[in-house]
Amino acid sequence: MATQITEAKSGNITEEMKIIAKLEGESPEKIRDRVAKGKVVIFKNIVRQNLERYTAIGEGLFTKVNVNLGASTDHYDENEELEKVEIANKFGADTIMDLTDGGDIDGMRRKVLAKAKMPVGTVPIYQLYYEMVTKRKYVIDFNEDDLFNVIEKHFKDGVDFVTVHTGVTLDLAKKAAEQKRTAGIVSRGGTILTAWEIYNEKENPLYANFDYLLELAKEYDVVLSLGDALRPGGIDDAHDELHVGELLVNARLAKKAIEKGVQVMIEGPGHMPLDQIEMDIKLEKQLTGGVPYYVLGILPTDIAAGYDHIAGAIGGALAAAYGADMLCYLTPAEHLSLPTPEQVKDGLIAFKIAAHTGDIIKLGEKARKLDTEMSKARASLNWQKMFSLTFDDERARRIYRQYKKFEAGSCTMCGDLCVYLVLPRALNKKKYANQKASTENR
Repeated sequence: MATQITEAKSGNITEEMKIIAKLEGESPEKIRDRVAKGKVVIFKNIVRQNLERYTAIGEGLFTKVNVNLGASTDHYDENEELEKVEIANKFGADTIMDLTDGGDIDGMRRKVLAKAKMPVGTVPIYQLYYEMVTKRKYVIDFNEDDLFNVIEKHFKDGVDFVTVHTGVTLDLAKKAAEQKRTAGIVSRGGTILTAWEIYNEKENPLYANFDYLLELAKEYDVVLSLGDALRPGGIDDAHDELHVGELLVNARLAKKAIEKGVQVMIEGPGHMPLDQIEMDIKLEKQLTGGVPYYVLGILPTDIAAGYDHIAGAIGGALAAAYGADMLCYLTPAEHLSLPTPEQVKDGLIAFKIAAHTGDIIKLGEKARKLDTEMSKARASLNWQKMFSLTFDDERARRIYRQYKKFEAGSCTMCGDLCVYLVLPRALNKKKYANQKASTENR
């Protein structure tokens, strides 16, 4: 089966590579060469027919933002989740992950796929967990076939990438159960697999049968996102033995995937102090040889509940600047609740800003030119241009007009003391006076 990697290794430039090259301002040849080396991945399941917004992540490309959505066992509202998809479409999410873990999981996934303009990812083990609980009443009562059947179902439906927690080996699972982490294991998929491995005294089926997983992924050209089952869920746990041990395992598996022609990325933390972010990004890139890094946040503090989208955007901006390839957004509801549609929007905008802020450093002029345009528009009081360059032009217009009924002149913060009015007036008055004096002296 031909995949983006096998085509690239053969020297071929696919249509998807051409599209990405145009979007990213790169040559198709550079995209092809980076795909061949596993340094760039393109999200496109071969059975997905309605993809409108193509996305790639990796070396030399803009930092992307993923939006998580999906119903839960406590709150299942299909219309609400589809409204979140609309928000993601409207405000420029680069990918979506449907994390539905209760109710009609198949139905929700298929409707999200039908509505989303961009690539869609899932975490298949959530569905396996829910089905085991509802049908067999015991979460660890499943076998390897159960797991791979669910994964293949997601592939057949057209998902473009999946999170698979391949790196939590039986050895690491036992260590996780014994060690006294501050925050423990915060990954749902990681917790399920850790419990299964310890109870059954068997190796992680995703790790033990990685070759079979690669065969399935290659058949559909699905990107495997090697999950961070043992990521730090609090800043105290950053870069402990479990965190780094899992990264080492996933780095080896990623290299194997690329050799076999399967696109792959690594998922990262999680929570960690700001001064460890640069090291974390460089460590992942060094261990994997440049495999794209997809990070959650990163959250540099544990006490921002209600404002985790701001805390995460701070860490995300640094991560992007140092080389992270995609940021998984956080919303104000993180650690508290399933997010509302409005909270999804807040999180997405915060992380779009973080990604762009990081790209100014990582990509330089390629990203910075929009900021130059904005500065020029401000200096000329060109409000229409300013609104067009913002992440949410409707909100910017609404705020501008909250004390003013027309879009012209200064804003109401400075009013008649606007810096772009005071100096020109003085200069014009001086020029007029000089001209008048010159005329009178003739």
